Amino acid sequence: MARYSVAASSILLWAVATNPTLWCSHAFSIQAGNSKNKRKIGAPSSFVFVTPHESSRRSCYSVFGGRGGYCPLSAVTTNSETTGAVEAEGLPVVQLFNSLHRRKTPLEPLEEGKVSMYTCGPTVYDSAHVGNFRAFLTYDVLKRVLLYFGYQVQHVCNITDVDDKIIRKCAEQNISLQTLTQEYCDKFMTDLEALNIIPADQYPRATQHIDDMVQLILELQKNDDLAYKSEEGSWYFNVAKAQPNYGTQLVQLDWEHMGGSSASPVGAADDDEYADDKMQARDFCLWKAYKPGVDREDAVWDTPLGRGRPGWHLECSAMARRYLGDTIDVHCGGTDLKFPHHENEIAQSEGATGKTFCNCWIHNGFVNIGDEKMSKSKGNFLTLRTACVKPLDVRAYRYLIVSSQYRNPLSFTDAAMSAAKSALKRMDKVKHQLTETSLLYDANQTDEEENNNEMVAQVKQQLDNFDVALLDDLSMPRAAASLFGVVKLAEAEFKNNNKEATVPLNLVGLAAVHDAMEQMDRVFGIFYQVPDDEETTEEVDAGVPEQVMELVQERTAAKEAKDWDLADSLRSHITELGFTVKDVKGGDPLVSRID
Repeated sequence: MARYSVAASSILLWAVATNPTLWCSHAFSIQAGNSKNKRKIGAPSSFVFVTPHESSRRSCYSVFGGRGGYCPLSAVTTNSETTGAVEAEGLPVVQLFNSLHRRKTPLEPLEEGKVSMYTCGPTVYDSAHVGNFRAFLTYDVLKRVLLYFGYQVQHVCNITDVDDKIIRKCAEQNISLQTLTQEYCDKFMTDLEALNIIPADQYPRATQHIDDMVQLILELQKNDDLAYKSEEGSWYFNVAKAQPNYGTQLVQLDWEHMGGSSASPVGAADDDEYADDKMQARDFCLWKAYKPGVDREDAVWDTPLGRGRPGWHLECSAMARRYLGDTIDVHCGGTDLKFPHHENEIAQSEGATGKTFCNCWIHNGFVNIGDEKMSKSKGNFLTLRTACVKPLDVRAYRYLIVSSQYRNPLSFTDAAMSAAKSALKRMDKVKHQLTETSLLYDANQTDEEENNNEMVAQVKQQLDNFDVALLDDLSMPRAAASLFGVVKLAEAEFKNNNKEATVPLNLVGLAAVHDAMEQMDRVFGIFYQVPDDEETTEEVDAGVPEQVMELVQERTAAKEAKDWDLADSLRSHITELGFTVKDVKGGDPLVSRID
């Protein structure tokens, strides 16, 4: 419950004290310090509450939620502990596109005001690429929006540190599972920090939760033999016993035409399977029996199920349950994970508990290079370190992603990154001007001066638009329009002052713009200093840095694949790093530093 002090003589307090059943119209006002905002109250079906926006100079209170209407004052109570304090019940309702229902629905947490959120994390056998980071930035935006509106968020993001890809790479490099996965886990965390992503509360690793996975399989076996053991010793989920729901919740598989036969593409959809060891092709693997000559001694466990290792799908179900319980509020991932991964999670989790696994599923769109999804299997991917070589590039990539509609595909191009960098430079300039101007601001401005200030009114309107956009399925393009709306107000004021030197700056209005940009950045997270990459710093002045050579190799591969756009883009990145690359017929490219 939020508590905020207002003037003791407030009409609101008087109304509550004298007649708690009164209805308050949209003229309801909250007064705090030197700032007074008047905003519409949400309809009774979605009560709003009064919450403070962080500000560097003063407290600025505003009312979130709703598009007008009335709120019963019986929903607002006084706090006897603090004279003049007000408590308002409920939080603004966030509408999200729920893949389970294929439409926007209100987020309704199991526990009021607290959201449990599970997000699919990386498989740490290689560096994550910029396509992967769209998912992690989408999670970040969702979490920031929920925190912005006053929700508490318990966020768990898994780390897959055992699977077929990891085992293959360990064999190729002749290193231990722990050495490989720790290296790429550390790089992943460094990249998250560079992108200003709020860390999850927990990052559980699959290898640390083997007992939880074993327990889940045993429960599935007890429940109508939903889990069975093959002759070879592996364990599978019996899809036939899970019908008709399996494959129809997040996707729409046509079982009648697929026939459930061995011709079904379900088994082939997952490359992390032992395809020859199942009762039917669509069954998926829960536990993989140890295979001498294939598996590694540091990647198997002796358990009541037998010697082996977990299947990929099982990991998320076990860890989500371990930290968040049988039913979670929100589960996020890329749209490519809907099937088979997320459908398999639903099947095994609900098969074990008999309860709904997740109430709201959020899926983000792909990042494309040209007309294709960026992926490691296609070889058309760029890591964050190779795609974003300068701090401004990193921030621009963040802005490019967080200002997009998360459900739509996004093309990663030089033009898109250039536009994002230009937008950031423009905002940085205004923010710097506002910071300098703030030294002139008089903190003792009166309410009347603010209320009669046209620029302040325009800023408040943009803040209203910003809040409405966020509540409407994280409509970040509209939120970005509101951010630029206040930026333009400041630009116009500075421009007008330069033309008419005798006209004083509207300091009250500029202060409102400054506060609004700070407030909006609680969601955008773009005004920050990118941490130094120690690994990259150590490579400077050491001949041709490893990072440049990686770009050269990626460019060579792109040319061999006839992906000329990607090759040109990589050449541009090499040039930005201060090097040139010259192709040599029949030999390796020549790389030299630009004088």
